[in-house]
Amino acid sequence: MKAAIIFACLLAVAFARPEASIVRQDSDVQPEGYKFDFETSDGTKHASDGQLKDIGSDHEAIVVRGSYSWVDEKTGEKFTLNYIADENGFQPQGAHLPVAPVA
Repeated sequence: MKAAIIFACLLAVAFARPEASIVRQDSDVQPEGYKFDFETSDGTKHASDGQLKDIGSDHEAIVVRGSYSWVDEKTGEKFTLNYIADENGFQPQGAHLPVAPVA
C-alpha cells in the first residue's frame, strides 16, 4: 500500500511537469516505515521518510517528515517547504509561507 502511495505521488509530479524528467530517484519501503527522495531536471527535489509509531496499539500511526523544493519558472527564485505530518496534522514550514500573528 505504501509503495502504491509513493508511486502515485511520483507519477503526479511527473505529469504535472511534463517537460521535466527524473534525474535521481531512491526509495526504501519497509514494513514499519519508508524513505524516498527524487530530483527532476528542472531542479525540483522531494525527500520524505515515514515511520510507524505506537505499533500494535490502538494509537498506531505514521509520522512523516519531509522537504520539497522547486524553482519558480518566472522569477528563478528557489522555494523550500519542510513538513511534518503526524497526529497533530500537516505542519508545513517555509520562508515563503505566511505566519499567523502572535495573540
